[in-house]
Amino acid sequence: MGGKKKLGIKQMEKQQVTQDEAKAQDKKKEKSGPPKERKASSIMPPDAKNDKIVAEIKKMGVLTPYVVATKYNIRISTAKDFLEQLETNGAVQLVSGSHNLKIYKPAA
Repeated sequence: MGGKKKLGIKQMEKQQVTQDEAKAQDKKKEKSGPPKERKASSIMPPDAKNDKIVAEIKKMGVLTPYVVATKYNIRISTAKDFLEQLETNGAVQLVSGSHNLKIYKPAA
């Protein structure tokens, strides 16, 4: 009694279009090159007493752990410690912060 019914013309056309799009996306995936290599982030922070690094940091407007981590290619946890060291040295000031994110600015 039952069974699969014939598709209408519109339904067949729509099915064909979706299959063509799927094939096009598969081709795009094949064309993309090898996956990009990830660089390992360093564990050692830059020296907080180095004058060049302090001068670079004073040029930056806002300092967050993410900004420092990407600039010096270090881990975010290391960048947090580095910013705390700079704060104790007096190179930066804490503007606002919570337990998740601390925002610093260069000391004047």
